[in-house]
Amino acid sequence: MATVIIALDAMGSDRAPEPELAGALAAAARAEATADALRILLVGDRARLEPRLRGQAGADRITVVHADPAQVVTMEDHPAQVVRRKRDSSLARAMELVRTGEAAGVVSAGNSGAVLGFAMLGLGRSPGIERPAVMTVLPTPSGPLVLADAGANVDPRPRALAQFGVMAAAYARVACGVAAPRLGLLSNGAEAHKGTELTRACHALLVAAAARAGGDLRYAGPVEGSDLFRGVVDAVATDGFTGNVVLKTCEGIAEGLFGLVRHELEQTARARVGAALVAPALRRLARRIDYSETGGALLAGVGGVVVLAHGRSDRSAISNAVAAAARFAAAGVPAALAAALVSVPD
Repeated sequence: MATVIIALDAMGSDRAPEPELAGALAAAARAEATADALRILLVGDRARLEPRLRGQAGADRITVVHADPAQVVTMEDHPAQVVRRKRDSSLARAMELVRTGEAAGVVSAGNSGAVLGFAMLGLGRSPGIERPAVMTVLPTPSGPLVLADAGANVDPRPRALAQFGVMAAAYARVACGVAAPRLGLLSNGAEAHKGTELTRACHALLVAAAARAGGDLRYAGPVEGSDLFRGVVDAVATDGFTGNVVLKTCEGIAEGLFGLVRHELEQTARARVGAALVAPALRRLARRIDYSETGGALLAGVGGVVVLAHGRSDRSAISNAVAAAARFAAAGVPAALAAALVSVPD
């Protein structure tokens, strides 16, 4: 089994480097337990990282790669300025490790705009791609739903949006195991004449792409937001502005509903007895909708595996993001997504 090496930006999250250190050790220990051939390049300030690794289980699978502590990329940094001024940051060094082939993928919980900027600079775009897109997976009662774009492009052109959809469908097949994914285009109605100028133009492109691809692309047409959790489609294309709003709204609704359920279950003695009975099911549901379970989202359309983790990521989220990056690299996901793009007309 070939060793998969993942570069982890140790200085990206809101509480860096604690979650990255703990997550790297957890991922390494899990790989040790399952005999997976995984190694981690932890990129950041060597003086802060190496003493924390000594004597820890799994540390023999982790190598620290030094980056300038004075060039840490923050959430407030402007992506364009960071790419020019912080070439020796942990994020830049992690991307460089992928570019040179020293790592098969990179994970960062840092500034998503900066991640996109350094990925474009260091790895370039996949052949034929107009703009990269963030792939995120939403849990639904009927299975995973892949949404693209979740935040990288707020104002894409119709062809770029069509490419997001085609890549989302390919991701659902390759990464989520959906045999024949159905693709939808997020709109304000199922009728083709509705939507914006962008969605109408994209719809025409996706119809043509489906005709070119034969049975390899099942385009279901425009879908409404209420369809996303009804099992109507397995993948959905949208612009990054709308997709990010959908993603953050879903996170907020999930947290709010669990808060309401918890409140109601604590109101009376009878409710507390019922809570004990339903607690296992609620815990399973909480795991399904917890972003830390998936760890991160793939930045699709760049020349390598790049996984964006949430800025609030904890030990579990970072560990799962590293595992996801290793799976994507081993399965050749970027190449599979790039190959699907040939169906989109110019």
